[in-house]
Amino acid sequence: MSSESIIDRLPKCELHLHIEGTLEPELKFVLAKRNGLQLPYDTVEDIRAAYQFSDLTSFLVGYYDGMEVLRTEQDFYDLAWAYLEKATSQGVLYAEIFFDPQAHTSRGVPFDIVIRGIRRAQLDGERQLGIQTGLIMCFLRDFQAEYAMATLLESLPYRKWIIGVGLDSDERGNPPSKFARVFSRARQEGYLLTMHCDVDQENSVEHIRQCIEDIGVDRIDHGTNVVSSPELIDELKRRGIGLTCCPISNSWVSDGTKSAVIKSLLDQGVKVTVNSDDPAYFGGYIAENLAAVQAELGLTAQDLVTLQRNAIDISWAPPEVKHSFRSKLDAI
Repeated sequence: MSSESIIDRLPKCELHLHIEGTLEPELKFVLAKRNGLQLPYDTVEDIRAAYQFSDLTSFLVGYYDGMEVLRTEQDFYDLAWAYLEKATSQGVLYAEIFFDPQAHTSRGVPFDIVIRGIRRAQLDGERQLGIQTGLIMCFLRDFQAEYAMATLLESLPYRKWIIGVGLDSDERGNPPSKFARVFSRARQEGYLLTMHCDVDQENSVEHIRQCIEDIGVDRIDHGTNVVSSPELIDELKRRGIGLTCCPISNSWVSDGTKSAVIKSLLDQGVKVTVNSDDPAYFGGYIAENLAAVQAELGLTAQDLVTLQRNAIDISWAPPEVKHSFRSKLDAI
C-alpha cells in the first residue's frame, strides 16, 4: 500500500491545534457580519493574501487581530464546529484542542462565553460526527504571570471540561520559568501540563530544559531544537515526554518544515507527532502536514503509522479511547 493511501486511511490523533487558528476567512466574514463589524478586506482572497509571516512575532499580530470577530457563545461554537467537521473529514478520531481565554477576556469577552461555546461543539462533535476531543487551556506568555494565575483560578469551576494547561504566544523574553508557580498550582488542581518551545527561538534548548527539569511538563509543543542536546533527548525518552510538531507552520516562521529533524528524533526513539497548529493561517490541516513530511522525506507506511501510535500514546485520552484507536491502527 502506498504512503499516500495510508495517509488517507490512517485514523488520526491531533495534539497541537489552536482553535482560534482554525478561523478560516469565509467564517471570519460571516462572524463579522453577524456582529456588525467591518473587516478591512473585500474578499476571502484579500484576507489570505494578507497572511505574510516571516517569524513568530509577525504571525501573532495577524492571529490576535483575527480574533476580534469572536464575540458570542455562538461564534465560539461555530468556530469549533467548523474545525471538528474538517478534522473528521480527514480521519481525525481524537483531538486535543488548545484555546486562549486571555486573548478574549483581555478584550472584554467573558471566560464563560468562550468555553461554553467550545464545549457545546465538542459534545455535538462526539454525538454527530464521532470525534472525541479534550480541551487544553493555554496561558499567553507575553502577559504577566499574575494574569495567568487569575485565569487558572477562573477556570476551576469548569475543571471537568479542561484536561490540561499549556503556554503559548511570544517566547522572546518569556521563559517557562516565568510561569513556574502557575504551573505548580495547575498541577495541584489536577491539570496535566504542556508548554510551547517554539522552533529556533532564543535560548530554545534552555527553555526545553526548564520544561523538563524545572516545571515537570507531561509533554512539549514543538520542541525540535532538543535535537542539539543528546542529554535532553535521553531525558525525554526516560520520562516518556513526547513532542507535538507542526511542519507546515514551521516553514512559515523558520527556515523550513524541520521534517529532517522530526525524522531524526523519530529514529532516536523520541515520541514525535505531526499536527497542524494554526491551519487557517498556514494552509494545512493534519493530512496536509503528514503529506508534507512524507513528500520531503519519503516516509514509509510504517513511519506514518508510528507517528499516529506516538500521538495516541502521549495523548491525554481516556484508556478506552486509546484502546479503540490502537485497534484501528492495528487494522491498518
